[in-house]
Amino acid sequence: MLQFHALPPLALYIHLPWCVRKCPYCDFNSHPLPEEFPETAYIDALIRDLEQDLPRIWGRRIHSIFMGGGTPSLFSPESLDRLLSALRARLSWAPQMEITLEANPGTVEQGRFTEFRSLGINRLSLGIQSFNDEALKNLGRIHSSQEACQAIAMAHTAGFDNINLDLMFGLPGQTETQALADITTAISFAPSHISHYQLTIEPHTYFYRYPPSLPSEEGIDTWQEACQAQLTHGGYGRYEVSAFAKKGRQCQHNLNYWRFGDYLGIGAGAHGKISDAMENRITRIWKIKHPSAYLTKAGTAEGIGGETILSPQEAAFEFMLNALRLTGGFPSRLFQERVGLPISVVEKALHQAETLELIEWDFQQIRPTEKGLSLLNELLQLFLP
Repeated sequence: MLQFHALPPLALYIHLPWCVRKCPYCDFNSHPLPEEFPETAYIDALIRDLEQDLPRIWGRRIHSIFMGGGTPSLFSPESLDRLLSALRARLSWAPQMEITLEANPGTVEQGRFTEFRSLGINRLSLGIQSFNDEALKNLGRIHSSQEACQAIAMAHTAGFDNINLDLMFGLPGQTETQALADITTAISFAPSHISHYQLTIEPHTYFYRYPPSLPSEEGIDTWQEACQAQLTHGGYGRYEVSAFAKKGRQCQHNLNYWRFGDYLGIGAGAHGKISDAMENRITRIWKIKHPSAYLTKAGTAEGIGGETILSPQEAAFEFMLNALRLTGGFPSRLFQERVGLPISVVEKALHQAETLELIEWDFQQIRPTEKGLSLLNELLQLFLP
């Protein structure tokens, strides 16, 4: 049985599910923009969804907000202002907390960036993916390299000093030189954060049905090391498998996920995780997935797509699944704080991982080794229930 002495920090994730068009590699719950964009109705649905969830989190403070998608920047500043005002009226906010909006180049202009910043949104995550026009075409992106550069410059001009750039590598037709050039260009804009991850072919995507020709895995491993070295040289510390940040500019919202914090999820298909100290349990909740159904059912019992209580074994595994992605690992005490179990329940797996040189472990800190990060799947399998 789980036993909590204190509750973890609580974050809020808001899913805004529409894009101009669906990218061929994307397996997220995103949908092409309909001819009649139900912007007002969707904001109404989000507010009803939140109100239904409020009893789960009475008395708790929100420590970060992340608006993801889809392409949240398709929503007007007026709609996001109405949403944020509704959140302020119903939730307790931590002071000066991180509020992130995902945006794609080609869907915003200078005026919108300025208005987004005036709403209190203080972090932008830009889906650049590459600065190479051929690579962008192969990925099905709607923006060009020039538009990517313009979007970053506009974000800076609008007053955003906390900007993440998403970059992908191992792209169709990509060379190591091109992958490194993307890093060089990204660093030249001095963003606070860079997410750098390999293109993977996921089920239920266009690329899965019609696989593109990708660089060899052996070659990609070499590229990754070279790109990471370039990021380090540029002043970006790797703090998670795919995340690099200037000192003190790590993404607080994502850190909460990786440290097995709690989060409320509103929006079509949004997931949440809530710890309950009274009932000594961790519950996962997800909302109905398709936007058209969500619009009519949000805020009702039918709007809940599902709900499950984690078993002690599942909770222990999910903690390790997240926390071992962090290059610095986690304090040993955090396991009991967030899982509600003594760390002895995973002691056998920890010893196995240490023997295989996948982790370093003492009574204060548990962290993956470089070998452990490169063999993360093998490391995590040791903790499977």
